[in-house]
Amino acid sequence: MVGGKAVSYRDLEPRTRRIAALMGLLGVKKGDRVALLSENRPEWGLCYFGIVRAGGIAVPIMTDFTSEQISTILDHSGSKVFIVSKRFAAKAPGEGERRIVVSLEDFAAAGIETEALDRAALSFAPPRVAADELASILYTSGTMGKPKGVMLTHRNLVYSAWSATIFTIMRRTDRLLSILPLAHAYEFTIGFLIPIMHGSAVYYLDRPPSATALLPALAAIRPTIMLSVPLVIEKIYRSSVLPALEKISLYKIAALRPVFEWAAGLKLKKTFGGKLRFFGIGGAPIAADVEAFLHGARFPYSIGYGLTETAPLLAGNRPGKVRLHTTGIAATGVSLRVADPRPDTGEGEIQARGPNVFSGYYRDPERSAEAFSSDGWFRTGDLGVMDAHGRVTVRGRLKTMILGASGENIYPEEIEAVLNTSPYVLESLVYGDAKGLTALVQLKPEVLDSLKSRIKDELEVAAASLAAAVGHAAQHAGESLEAAERSAAQLMDGIRREANFRLAACSRLARVEIQMEPFEKTPKQSIKRFLYPMKERR
Repeated sequence: MVGGKAVSYRDLEPRTRRIAALMGLLGVKKGDRVALLSENRPEWGLCYFGIVRAGGIAVPIMTDFTSEQISTILDHSGSKVFIVSKRFAAKAPGEGERRIVVSLEDFAAAGIETEALDRAALSFAPPRVAADELASILYTSGTMGKPKGVMLTHRNLVYSAWSATIFTIMRRTDRLLSILPLAHAYEFTIGFLIPIMHGSAVYYLDRPPSATALLPALAAIRPTIMLSVPLVIEKIYRSSVLPALEKISLYKIAALRPVFEWAAGLKLKKTFGGKLRFFGIGGAPIAADVEAFLHGARFPYSIGYGLTETAPLLAGNRPGKVRLHTTGIAATGVSLRVADPRPDTGEGEIQARGPNVFSGYYRDPERSAEAFSSDGWFRTGDLGVMDAHGRVTVRGRLKTMILGASGENIYPEEIEAVLNTSPYVLESLVYGDAKGLTALVQLKPEVLDSLKSRIKDELEVAAASLAAAVGHAAQHAGESLEAAERSAAQLMDGIRREANFRLAACSRLARVEIQMEPFEKTPKQSIKRFLYPMKERR
């Protein structure tokens, strides 16, 4: 841990045995649920192994969940013990009739003395647990509303970790810098279980991965492996790499761009410590222009695809073998198919089958049944195509797809990817209604500040004219107010026209509106679509 105490593999067994013994003293029996809320740190992993060694079922909780969500998860899972770090203790509800709250830092628990715990640890004998018994229940808020408890077995998790070796093999000499939440299946399986399986070193930041925390850590650790969501690398590209390239006059010559992008790729790799050999990107689609740069720059990136329900990996690529804009081939032992493909486009729902696929949603038989086809394939809810070589391309979510007036499949994610390349746009969300397609756009801070400044100037002129209240003052004030409105409207219309120039006729936008507040997001940084557009209109 950067700035904290290291845990060796030698320490792993006795420390997890002690935690397992503590679980037993607190009354945890095989099959009992134990919740875990903490920032990324070595103790998180120790607690997980301690819980499952005791025969318990781990219930990891995302740290950005609200107190209300946490309370709901604790109640729904029936967690008997709740382990929480001091940083998030304020979010934790108190002890209930059947729940004990334990501090992650010192494992303080009422009535358990050190001597008693020492004796219990020495005599601890783990219960027998079968591969197909539950290991973990992961609750996800998702982007479409109500949280779900995804039940993952030991086989699901271990198989998913093993199947990923087709894309990368970690070594004892590898250093992985963890920046994504361990309570998410993506980081847990690929950024925790796989390094543990191969004896690699894992480093955690002792604070959120902002630029001021990340850059010194990259220089100090010089990681060989990293996992990221697209948002991280997209921000780096658009805020640092692209502006630097555009300042080079020769970069405007198309034939010379590959040379400059290759050089920029070398510099980017150096920024990441200079030793990076695998940079995994998953959790959401990456913007096409950013991936094109990474590909041309020969950056060692890999695109992966999966869901919490599949523990999570379904498909991926090896660095250097990525086919642009595809999520690659199926992981070892995983079967993928495109169900009911359209004759004209080949698009259909991506469905999966394999030892990594979950057993259902906790205490939710109705949604569990809906998650599988009549012949037993897991329905991902993602629309995509598959080529003759088995490479999958994800087009968008089935629930977000908009049906065009002439029956066209319109994917808001693809329109958003175009909008997000605008020099004015930070993020966007597209939805459809009776009036056509509308985009909500969050402007980049510097663009928004400039716009506010222009509007402020116009309003000050208007206020002065109104205060004078003589002659043509009222008319002049009205003109100033109209000018302020035009400043915003012209910018929005310019963004709309620029995007529409690059979009197919059926995907063109009718309106673009400013989203003043940041979009609310899920833990994997996807916008919570179900909140919009109504959220800002309430």
